Amino acid sequence: MGVLRVSCFNNFRHSRHIFFPIFVINIFEMLRRIFFIFQLALIAALYSCRTYKPVVSTSGSGLSAGDYINKYKDLAVSEMKRTRIPASITLAQGMIESDFGHSTLAREGNNHFGIKCHDDWTGPTIRHHDDKRNECFRKYSKPESSFYDHSDFLKSGSRYSFLFDLEPTDYKGWARGLKKAGYATNSDYANMLIRTIEENNLWNFDRGDQASGKPPQTNAPVKESFAVQDTEIIKKPVNPANGNTLVVARAPRIMENNRIQYIIVIDGDTKEKLEKEFQLLKWELSKYNDLKNDFQPVPGQLLYLQPKREKAETGKEYHNTEAGDTMYLISQRYGIKLKKLYEMNHMDEGTEPESGKKIWLRSTKPVN
Repeated sequence: MGVLRVSCFNNFRHSRHIFFPIFVINIFEMLRRIFFIFQLALIAALYSCRTYKPVVSTSGSGLSAGDYINKYKDLAVSEMKRTRIPASITLAQGMIESDFGHSTLAREGNNHFGIKCHDDWTGPTIRHHDDKRNECFRKYSKPESSFYDHSDFLKSGSRYSFLFDLEPTDYKGWARGLKKAGYATNSDYANMLIRTIEENNLWNFDRGDQASGKPPQTNAPVKESFAVQDTEIIKKPVNPANGNTLVVARAPRIMENNRIQYIIVIDGDTKEKLEKEFQLLKWELSKYNDLKNDFQPVPGQLLYLQPKREKAETGKEYHNTEAGDTMYLISQRYGIKLKKLYEMNHMDEGTEPESGKKIWLRSTKPVN
């Protein structure tokens, strides 16, 4: 029994030498962890108490929805009067495409409408990842130039021509038409435009001057339409109060007759060059202008970029012929399909009217 007690005592002394160091190590490990947690808590507390400075864009180009509308509404109304593109559509597209001026394209390239380079663009460019990586987009010297080019882009693109049959107040028709024509790949693009217009009451601007509750600012950028080359610069005083304020605008070639886009041929124009410049298929110019497929344009010639209509615009009921008038020249002058003009006047194709004859332009000539 005494031997057993001695043996147990010796075992206890041996175990004590083993467990004591382990116990001490565990205490130090626990203290180390507690100290680490305390450090983390202290750092978090100091960080939360620091003076808060919000991140602000250094470019100054990012705007709120209201700021964006106030800044560009008069320009959108002015472009609507020039091109018949609803001001609400222009504003909504700019707001969506540029993220109210926050997007990279808007900040670095003044491109508010996401217009890509395409083959006919010869101006500055900027690269940006979109549907594909590193795609080419148009770059502008100022945002206003982006608005002008957006209008011209829609006016000159044949795939958008059907939109100009709509009234400027039909913003829903325009929104759905832009999606149908492939302006954007987003399947909900039309609804995005409509929601943006209705949430911000942009449809008010489609009424013109009264839309903003006051006349557009007298120093708002204005773009005039003249039959000159794209590169010609027009300087026009727009503030008669002091006579010193000028606006520089690139005068477009595209004009309108009977709600049809047309140009006047200038030196250096060829059929191939015009097709490329205005994104037309090889058969469109000849078909729209009742010409042979191999025709060559001559300076001063009027060429339609869209199909002519079945009749002249309201108020132009007749044309009294003069010496040198031909049915083709009359059809071009009033924007009427040549075949339809012959039909309305009960004339055989290829025949020409006599001088002093009345040519009917909007309805069929009564049978005597």
